[in-house]
Amino acid sequence: MSLNDPQWGKRGNSSGPPDLDEIWRNVNRRVNNLLGRRGGGDADGGGGGGGFRPALPIGGAALLVALVVVVWLASGFYIVDEGRRGVVTRFGKYTETTLPGPRWHLPFPVESVQLVDFSQVRTIEIGYRNTPKNKVDREATMLTDDENIIDIQFAVQYNLKSAEDYVFKNNRPDLIVSFLAETAIREVVGKSKMDFALYEGREQIAKQTEQLMQQMLDRYETGVFVQKVTLQTVLPPDKVQAAFDDAVKAGQDRERLKNEGQAYANDVVPRARGNAARLIEEANGYNTEVVQKAEGDASRFRQILVEYQKAPNVTRDRLYLDMMQSVLGNSPKVIVDQKGGGGGSLLYLPLDKLIQQTGPGAGEPAAPATGPRVVAPEPPQAPIDAVRGRDALRARER
Repeated sequence: MSLNDPQWGKRGNSSGPPDLDEIWRNVNRRVNNLLGRRGGGDADGGGGGGGFRPALPIGGAALLVALVVVVWLASGFYIVDEGRRGVVTRFGKYTETTLPGPRWHLPFPVESVQLVDFSQVRTIEIGYRNTPKNKVDREATMLTDDENIIDIQFAVQYNLKSAEDYVFKNNRPDLIVSFLAETAIREVVGKSKMDFALYEGREQIAKQTEQLMQQMLDRYETGVFVQKVTLQTVLPPDKVQAAFDDAVKAGQDRERLKNEGQAYANDVVPRARGNAARLIEEANGYNTEVVQKAEGDASRFRQILVEYQKAPNVTRDRLYLDMMQSVLGNSPKVIVDQKGGGGGSLLYLPLDKLIQQTGPGAGEPAAPATGPRVVAPEPPQAPIDAVRGRDALRARER
């Protein structure tokens, strides 16, 4: 009841409050009229009246109900932002997934909507928290194929690809992603050698872990898409770090010595191959020379044989003289008379010096030597009969 109600002024010009009993009667009458009951005058049954007397018009109640319905229906409007999806459920059962933009659904409690962010790139950390220094040993320690222990810290970046699977088909899907990431990398590392995991195989391990994670996530229908797996650190355990450093240093020394040996081999082998090629070429040249010389000697012998068959004696003497000339031509020649007498006098004849003095371009003739008579030598091409005649002449003079 409002303050402007005429009931407040029924008692003349009195400024006091209205009678409470009268107010109560008015309320009861209006309630009865609203419920369709026949009005009965005063509260004690006095007064009479026939028919319906609605103190509150029916249109007001309908307007109130209509207003409530409009507000209830308006509560079903919602807006899906860009990069998000709306998952609509009707009495708890999945109905549809709505795209970005203004949308409407049946208000609560008939339907409800849950907004899922598709654009957000989520990250989970395995083996550490926040920084690699905050290591979690339980997650980081892994066993390799050659039965060695290493610590691996890595991060997984992922987003959503199915809002329905992410919301309804798994409980705590982010935790499932963490478990599957640890399972996948343990399987990949368990099939790899320690040196491969520590050095050249880091990128390959990350790629294989990403692929295996995606296969398991799809099999479990988590609605998650793995974008990238990043290895932060791959190290041996802290307790064996010193021994591992020694082993790494030894391996580096081995590689250094191997490289030095390879460099020495690269220097020696080409040189030896060059020397071998040179010796082969020299041998081939010598072989060619000997063969050609033999062929020339054989040809010359055949020609001499033809001449020998024509004149044996002349050819024989000529061959003898040629041989003696070739043998004695470059040797110092001295004739000593061992048969001579005359008180022990010795005949000494340096033929080579005499030939030089009597040869063309020489000066005056040399003075005759004292002592026994010296016969001038004949040229090397002189016939052998002339030499024999000179020997016989000297014998007669003695």
